[in-house]
Amino acid sequence: MHETVEGYRRYFNQIVGFFVVEDHVLNATRGLVTKAFTDELWNMALAKIIAVLRTHSSYCDDPDLVLELKNLIVIFADTLQGYGFPVTRMFDLLFEVRDQYNETLLKKWALVFREIFELDNYSPIPVETEEEYKSVISRFPFHDPEVEKQQDFPKKLPMSQSVPQIYSQVKEFIYASLKFSESLHRSSTEIDDMLRKSTNLLLTRILSSCLQNLIKKPHIGLTELVQIIINSTHLEQACRYLEEFITNITNVSPETVHTTRLYGLSTFKDARHAAEGEIYTKLNQKIDEFIQLADYDWGMAESEGRASGYLMDLINFLRSTFQVFTHLPGKVAQTACMSACKHLSTSLMQMLLDSELKQVSMGAVQQFNLDVIQCELFASSEPVPGFQGDTLQLAFIDLRQLLDLFMVWDWSTYLADYGQPNSKYLRVNPATALALLEKMKDTSKKNNMFSQFRKNDRDKQKLIETVVKQLRSLVNGMSS
Repeated sequence: MHETVEGYRRYFNQIVGFFVVEDHVLNATRGLVTKAFTDELWNMALAKIIAVLRTHSSYCDDPDLVLELKNLIVIFADTLQGYGFPVTRMFDLLFEVRDQYNETLLKKWALVFREIFELDNYSPIPVETEEEYKSVISRFPFHDPEVEKQQDFPKKLPMSQSVPQIYSQVKEFIYASLKFSESLHRSSTEIDDMLRKSTNLLLTRILSSCLQNLIKKPHIGLTELVQIIINSTHLEQACRYLEEFITNITNVSPETVHTTRLYGLSTFKDARHAAEGEIYTKLNQKIDEFIQLADYDWGMAESEGRASGYLMDLINFLRSTFQVFTHLPGKVAQTACMSACKHLSTSLMQMLLDSELKQVSMGAVQQFNLDVIQCELFASSEPVPGFQGDTLQLAFIDLRQLLDLFMVWDWSTYLADYGQPNSKYLRVNPATALALLEKMKDTSKKNNMFSQFRKNDRDKQKLIETVVKQLRSLVNGMSS
């Protein structure tokens, strides 16, 4: 029965026919049936009717069929009420059917939203003419003084094509949800409340889920994530227009005490936060991919005199990526930039201190230093506006102080000032210095690292041994 409206129609017709006949017999004869008997029969039948409808309607996943069922229930109830049968419980059943209707609508719109997101190109909407511009803003309440000031065409609207489509579909959902209230004799306040609650479910459950799933898709890259954040911002700003849209339908003032607010704001904020987190993750993943291309000759006698190719490619990638970020809210772009620089710094430090790496020559340290200099130059070039002073460069401060210590071979200063708040090498942990020095100690024995001091190799080795002992002493002191 739940598969076609005809099945429900036959079911209702048979019941109506039976009770119309019973009513006629009651009123046209004397003593054949009694009012008490008819009422008892109706109450018994009503309980079974409700149970049958509750079961069969729960299997229905077509909103149009559920709507047809609702209309049949209303006609059925109104008809039997006209014959004096109590039908309050039938109208109560409609609340359950309404919930089922909303569920089927939500499932339908989940597919609609998914298709919109799949077909989006995640690029700003190009408008070639005034007519195209008006066409877009007729479907979506877009207001941007900067864009509106531009008289010339073509121009671009910041959001992508999915934004007006999603907005239009939310309105279509509201219309579809409204259809259930027709002929139910509900007050405007009840209808308003029902529309807002169902729209909230659409936003917080369906659209939110679609956005979260979209953000996690492997093919969604950094550019797409930036566009999703921009889109979410515009959809969030449009929520108040959806509020007005519902108000215009129901004529219920939003200032009414019991008016339910739309929760779209939280939906789009959550989506933005998820997209921001994914941006940080994907940026770090891209940095890792470049780092894996590093091919240092850790035993080189001297540096190549220029930064490594992989590092320059990485810097160029970051520079072009952060240019795309100019459309993001300032704090997001700054956080992404700082996160990337910190991750790069940490990755370089881990590479240098890798336990699998047994030997490092001074030439390799010099080459590594050239690469870190490029990182610092990138940080100082203000790839993202808004940083105060050398804030971004401080992401590389641990590397810088460690490399300076080894490049200058300034152990006397390091050991003398260790633990002082104004130490030149405050960020150099003794364990870190020891780990790197151990790698260089082994190299110096084999490759004669300090070739300019060939006559003093033995003295140099003694100095290294002495520094190693002192560093170990500091490390042991920290752990005790």
